[in-house]
Amino acid sequence: MCTSYKVGDIKIFEAFSEFPAAGFDFEPEIFKDYGAPIFRRSADGVSTDLATFALVPQKRIPKHVKKFDTMNARAETLVERRNFSGPWKGLQLCLIPCESFYEPNYETGKPVRWRIGMASGEPPAIAGLWRAWEEPEGPPSVSFTMFTVNADEHPLMKQFHTPEDEKRSVVIVPRGAYDDWLACRSTDEARSFLNLFPAEEMAGKRTHCRRGNR
Repeated sequence: MCTSYKVGDIKIFEAFSEFPAAGFDFEPEIFKDYGAPIFRRSADGVSTDLATFALVPQKRIPKHVKKFDTMNARAETLVERRNFSGPWKGLQLCLIPCESFYEPNYETGKPVRWRIGMASGEPPAIAGLWRAWEEPEGPPSVSFTMFTVNADEHPLMKQFHTPEDEKRSVVIVPRGAYDDWLACRSTDEARSFLNLFPAEEMAGKRTHCRRGNR
């Protein structure tokens, strides 16, 4: 699963010039409950919106309910999971622009943070799902999650997480397929995008750790 990733700054939108640049501020690195830019379909085409990372933000979880994470949506259980099934059936699809994302490598016996991105250096766009939340005042707020798929056999992504854990990877949407992803007209069509990205087109390296505290 992916629990943090790097957007960088406003310059990232130079790589996604087909979409509007963000008109709001965001942190360079995104953790749970941080606001970040996403691209999604709107009445006027595609909009760039500020959304909270985790489909169910912490403030939306009742105090009596055990804490749970919705930063990642498993492709295999989208229909069964109540928090994901509605947005999935409603095709509330989005793209998450980023410079790279982070995963822990346990080959030394201890977690070592790795940064993963594209071999070309080009910023990837991760496939996501969004939902809206009514607010007491003002327009609804938006939250999002990243799709993940099994990566037990992926040459790069199988290196991460503890040995006993299932290996997972976020879904990277190929450049040239952004509009097709956002315009999916059925869940079957959307599911055809939920695949592993070719390992030879990705790159990973050890990096420094940073905690998600603001």
